[in-house]
Amino acid sequence: MTIFVSTDWLGAELGRDDLVILDASLFLPGTPRDPRAEFEAAHIPGAAFLDLPSLGDPDDPTPGMLPPDAMMTQRIQALGVHADSRIIVYDNSPAHSAARGWWMMRVYGLGRSVAILDGGLPKWVAEGRPVESGAATPAPGNAVARLDRTQVRTKADILANLDSGAAQLIDARGAARFTGAEAEPRPGMASGHIPGSRNIPSSAFFAADNSMKQGAELRRLFEEAGTDFDRPIITTCGSGVTAAIVLAGLETLGKTDVSLYDGSWSEWGFDTATPKATGPA
Repeated sequence: MTIFVSTDWLGAELGRDDLVILDASLFLPGTPRDPRAEFEAAHIPGAAFLDLPSLGDPDDPTPGMLPPDAMMTQRIQALGVHADSRIIVYDNSPAHSAARGWWMMRVYGLGRSVAILDGGLPKWVAEGRPVESGAATPAPGNAVARLDRTQVRTKADILANLDSGAAQLIDARGAARFTGAEAEPRPGMASGHIPGSRNIPSSAFFAADNSMKQGAELRRLFEEAGTDFDRPIITTCGSGVTAAIVLAGLETLGKTDVSLYDGSWSEWGFDTATPKATGPA
């Protein structure tokens, strides 16, 4: 299975016993929308609600950090995921949060394969495909989550990289947040970016029909931002959600030495001791 699957593909696979469809919708702070209520109003037939906004480490002060294995295992089994499941993740969010759900499935080693529904629920609905309403109650699965920390970067890793310069950082936040011209949505958080970062706003990765750009058009985004494809890349954003879009885009282009800074600016920007830069890259 590739990173992205089409609505045509999913339409033909609906109802297969080994297929698990997860709604990973999440909205950024200040967005007056309720992802669970929207799921219960309309979702792809057979889908379950991942509840990505609540799937974080309860003992970490930084919001949305990867949860302990036991918590992830409990959640994913309750959603009907088995060790041999084929997992499809989608969203109905301007943040394109399915990428975060996809990345989490991978770093915890879940399912036989995992992919993102290209275009998500907006494209599915625009094509007149079926939806259903109500809460989902799938039969429990048997998948066990084991986090592979080699795919995750920490604040200590980023501080070390400032000295070594071994990896290039790409920040997926909007340009105004990256430069510091726009205040962060979380009160008390510093503005700006990690020194040396490049900026590609996550919204730039998507076509008018909500699908991910591909091929030369996708590669051009990275080239115009000054991406060095010969170096490892660490993706970052506000809270580790849209950074997964950049990671998926790079892997689509064949770049595999890519990792994600889970704490992202939610951790870096709140720490008064970390260095911060403002202005363009």
